[in-house]
This record gives sequence, structure tokens and C-alpha cells, in this order.
Amino acid sequence: MTREQQWTLQVLKLAEETGEAAQAVIGVQGTNPRKGHSHAWEDVQAEVADVVITGLVALARMRPEDAAEYLQRQLAQKAARFPDTGRAGREPSAVESGRAQPSGTRRSTA
Repeated sequence: MTREQQWTLQVLKLAEETGEAAQAVIGVQGTNPRKGHSHAWEDVQAEVADVVITGLVALARMRPEDAAEYLQRQLAQKAARFPDTGRAGREPSAVESGRAQPSGTRRSTA
């Protein structure tokens, strides 16, 4: 099997895992009339973890000599596109999102 064929299979496996995560969301929402509410959010989280793991394995197989460094560069480039919104997993406060003024400041009435 050629390198490109191996890479193709890795990407297809990643797509398969992504589809399983999507199916778990459908199961949580109960939007499949044949299956109803067949999953919990914990199932979705496990499937998302599978997607991440499969993606990391694919990248390691596609770039065995520099996968970690490549991923670090990609993360830095992507992170630079987003403003700092505080800790991950936390919604920005009303002040951080611009919905409210910090304590001790007044809004202009003009």
C-alpha cells in the first residue's frame, strides 16, 4: 500500500469517528424516530475523544518525523485568530463579552 493510500485510510477513519460523534448527538437529541433518545452527553464526549485520538494518530502517521512540532505550530496559528476569552470551558463574563460595564464605571448616556 502506498503512503498516500495509508493516509487516505487514516482520513477516512477520522471521518468515520466524526460520524459516530454526530450519531451520538442525534441520539441525545432523540431526532432519529427509530431510535429515540439512545445516547447521553457522556457518550458524545467519549466519541469526541475518539475523534481527537484518531486525528492525533493520523497526524503522527502522516508526519512521523515532526508531528508534535507541526501540531504545536498549527495550534499557535489557530489560537492567534481568537481573542483571549479567559479559561477554557468557561463562558466569558458579561464584562468580558461587552454586555456589561466593569464595577465602578459608568455608561455614557450620550
